[in-house]
Amino acid sequence: MMRCGWVNDDPLYIHYHDVEWGVPVYDDTKLFEFFVLEGAQAGLSWYTILKKREHYRVAFDGFDVRRVAQYGDDKVAQLLSVESGIVRNRLKVASAIRNANAFLRVQEEFGTFADYLWGFVDGKPLINHWESLSQVPTRTDLSDQVSRDLKRRGFNFVGTTILYAYLQAVGIVMDHVTTCFRYRELGGKAD
Repeated sequence: MMRCGWVNDDPLYIHYHDVEWGVPVYDDTKLFEFFVLEGAQAGLSWYTILKKREHYRVAFDGFDVRRVAQYGDDKVAQLLSVESGIVRNRLKVASAIRNANAFLRVQEEFGTFADYLWGFVDGKPLINHWESLSQVPTRTDLSDQVSRDLKRRGFNFVGTTILYAYLQAVGIVMDHVTTCFRYRELGGKAD
């Protein structure tokens, strides 16, 4: 079975690639989870963050956006000193809290974060047709646009490269290469 070239042989990574990556996500809790994880990943590999994901779920209260938005100094101190299973970076932890508050404002305005996010692509995933991993971009006009809008709304750690990885992860953009078995399963067309 052929997979995208970025997957290693760890069953955790294989499962992520085979089951989650590029699959459209419409659930706000899951969208917030990926938002926090992609922000934590800045400067690190996704594999590193994926191995810490369960620790993040516990540390960040199941990614309950309302609870995260209420985190104060005591919780931040706990996350930075006790939670060894997460990336203990003050800026990234502060960003998760700031982004939770911005996320709630988007929900208030649009009903759901999913409605806001999927509005950039008229509710339909963008399906790319890359033959090799080297063709897959690290940013696009779409990620530039979403990044700018999120920054305007008060989000941070949402640069265009982080945003493109996020859009891929949550299925807004489907970037499985054409030789990957998931390409056709997620709507790619045979040549």
